[in-house]
Amino acid sequence: MEDDSDPEQSSWAYLPDVCLRHVFHWLDDRDRSRAALVCKKWSCAMYSGSLWRCRTITFYSQPSRARTLEFQSALWYTKKFGKYLKHLEIKLSNPYNTPFIKKFQVIMKGLLSHLGKCSSHLVSLSIKYLELDCFIWKNVVRAQFIKNLAAFLKRMSNQLDYLNLKGARITLEEGCELLNSLSSLTNRSFISEINIEDFFSLHLSIYSSALFHQTMSKFHSLTILTFNYNCISDELLDILREHSSHSLCTLNIKCHIHDPHGQVVSGMSWANLAKRAPKLNVNFFFERVMKHDHLARILLVEIPVRSISLRSCYFSDPEWTMRPTLTDLLPAYWHGLQKLTLELNNDHELLDDELLQLILSCKRLLFLKVWAFLSVSFMDRLLQNRAERKCILTTIKVRIYTAQDDSTEEERLLADIYRKFKYLIDSELNYFAITYPMV
Repeated sequence: MEDDSDPEQSSWAYLPDVCLRHVFHWLDDRDRSRAALVCKKWSCAMYSGSLWRCRTITFYSQPSRARTLEFQSALWYTKKFGKYLKHLEIKLSNPYNTPFIKKFQVIMKGLLSHLGKCSSHLVSLSIKYLELDCFIWKNVVRAQFIKNLAAFLKRMSNQLDYLNLKGARITLEEGCELLNSLSSLTNRSFISEINIEDFFSLHLSIYSSALFHQTMSKFHSLTILTFNYNCISDELLDILREHSSHSLCTLNIKCHIHDPHGQVVSGMSWANLAKRAPKLNVNFFFERVMKHDHLARILLVEIPVRSISLRSCYFSDPEWTMRPTLTDLLPAYWHGLQKLTLELNNDHELLDDELLQLILSCKRLLFLKVWAFLSVSFMDRLLQNRAERKCILTTIKVRIYTAQDDSTEEERLLADIYRKFKYLIDSELNYFAITYPMV
């Protein structure tokens, strides 16, 4: 571009500011800084607050030169334009040793301190997979990091709207300390979305903790809460009903085999919450919790379930059978279930008929993902029912497990089925179906 004083400037000189900012939005830090050197107008665009509202900083454990420059740039610009920042995401890429963690802690201390003092407008903070229970977090470093984070959350508590600390793996006391920081100024918090999935260390029975219940009672406007089933109790459901029923829309609940999940929760507590929070939808994610008696204790008919994911993670256990879950438990949600994910190593039982009947009974089911031992003919039957409008699925993703090395014949049959229903698939479905040898 020519200099501003040149009377015959190119058309770029007359580009409206809003368009120029949009162009800058798609540039990375390096290109933005170079573009800002072109002229005064472009330099001014560089300082537009809208360009610096979102920032992701990735800490690389083994950085290349390019990654080091990327990290340094992201950190520098975050500090320089911190007053404009609204959404901050911190990522740790495969932390593997104590020196790296110590460096991370020191840098985060400086960054959080700076953002806390620069009148930041931060409303969203995400720091996932800290894994604070890992041996590379030495006690002193861990304690200092938690102290710095708690201080920052306290400072930001009157404006923070979203907090994601998924995978922190922290003790009960430390976890409640961090959550209490969000309400320490007014003794109540109006944050709307919290992700504390895998927030606490494994094997903790959080549901029996009075400290946790006291902490959760300070949240008064929760809209979305993501957490583990080992936090669920009648007391917690009553707390959510009393303080957040006017706003609560979504509960995302993960139930893992290594987390305690044998507590008794009353269907009445769920019913009372659902009655006071009519917009509430519950999404369950089960990891290797497959036995019918375990699921029956959790999946109560009073819960307004929208989504269920059952994953055995390739594990096969002859002691569990999926059939009663498909025929007795899941049909109870026929009126509300919209998404179903099944990843099963069911090599000891065939489930074609039971699964198809469940799909047809769920009148609002839109999304189906199944990785399991199925016959290829299942796909033909499913698509035929979809063509006849006996179900309303819009997404069908199926991986058919087979015990044979050579699945050529099954692939050929799947191709024939695709051609048979191509008109339907191309016009109405997000679809794929493949075979997958499990040998």
